[in-house]
Amino acid sequence: MLSSPATAPILARLRAETRPYHDAVEANEFNQALAAGTPSEATTARFLAKMYGFLVPYEVALLGHAAALGPAWEVPERRRAHLILEDLHAAPDQLPLCPALPPLATVPQVLGAMYVLEGSTLGGQVLARQLAKAGSDLRRYFTGYGERTGPRWKAFGQLLAQATTDANEEEIVQSAIHTFQQLAAWLARP
Repeated sequence: MLSSPATAPILARLRAETRPYHDAVEANEFNQALAAGTPSEATTARFLAKMYGFLVPYEVALLGHAAALGPAWEVPERRRAHLILEDLHAAPDQLPLCPALPPLATVPQVLGAMYVLEGSTLGGQVLARQLAKAGSDLRRYFTGYGERTGPRWKAFGQLLAQATTDANEEEIVQSAIHTFQQLAAWLARP
């Protein structure tokens, strides 16, 4: 029987051990403006541009591991950087790319990064509603997978639970921590 994502031991461990790093990511200018109810289009656009710069190299690494992960992971469907281009009406060469991603050479490293970026789809839906209330049209990226967001997160949690072993669990957790750290540093860069 499959573990539910809410009870899978790896998800509980990831949630607990990455909490301070998750909080550091949320301390960025965009989230502060949202919390204050004052997200400007410029602040939102800067955040989206930064996310694009992080997602593109991550998605290249993720696609490089698609065969090893297998079709159940729906790797091609989990790419979202293109949604930011739609939001910003920008060409890919107009946005800077993050020069320092966490290591993504192994499947466990990719799984740790996936935890961070797939988890962001859940929070993104909340952000999309807040942006809608604020009258912002820059919401496509934040809607994640739309009505498939919850089911896709649940599937990710089940697959992650199946893929986690005593031999790779620590590498997955450390990769998630490094992903949060690198993302926070990238978002904080001017």
